[in-house]
Amino acid sequence: MAQTLNMRLNFKQFTSKDIFSRLFKQRCLLCVANDGGELGICDGCNSDLPWHSKPHCPQCGLDSNGLLCGSCINSPPAFDATFSLFTYDFPLDSMMQRYKYGNMLNLGYIFGQMLGKKTNLADVDLIIPMPMHPMRLKERGFNQSLEIAKIITKSHPEKLDFTSALRQKHTPPQASLPLKERVKNIKGAFKINVDSVDNFKNKRIAIVDDVMTTGASLNELAKTLKKVGAEHVECWVIARTMPHK
Repeated sequence: MAQTLNMRLNFKQFTSKDIFSRLFKQRCLLCVANDGGELGICDGCNSDLPWHSKPHCPQCGLDSNGLLCGSCINSPPAFDATFSLFTYDFPLDSMMQRYKYGNMLNLGYIFGQMLGKKTNLADVDLIIPMPMHPMRLKERGFNQSLEIAKIITKSHPEKLDFTSALRQKHTPPQASLPLKERVKNIKGAFKINVDSVDNFKNKRIAIVDDVMTTGASLNELAKTLKKVGAEHVECWVIARTMPHK
């Protein structure tokens, strides 16, 4: 009788989440061999991910000695800072492709959890996910940046704004263009909803995006936000592409 009572008491200590995880352990989505835990990535694979841990330029995120790089000093971008979880290398590059084009939406939850733990919502007033043109959104079925931003702002949904910044030009995908053509391609691509202009005055804003390559899209959106009065704009991205050496 006492033993049965103790078992019941111990059982009550578990939440429904605990019980589910014990009954249905998920395998690591990278190695499949180990328990993936809450995020579906085991400790070993997690440590092997290409974390962006080297000293880098605080403004653009490229490798440097931790100080502003020459490019940002000579031609400062419109955004003020960049935080990137990873460099865009294996296996993160494959994970991102599976997320965006393979309908693995659970990766959006994983990326959002990871980015949310490394950033601080208290540092900004608003979170703006990189907007998609309606035609591109219809083709893909979801905005990958919005799904990540939803997870980051789960505890403070009032900080998420995905309706004020709009993509007004249906341009070719940036990834399909040579680096020099990307700035021209994205110029004038964004606008701010007229009814929302006052919401950005003197605000600190973080733009959430999946991958930062040249930073042309992020720079153009930051420029658009600054024009309507944003005080500070930074980029929160899952991965930063590094120049090939």
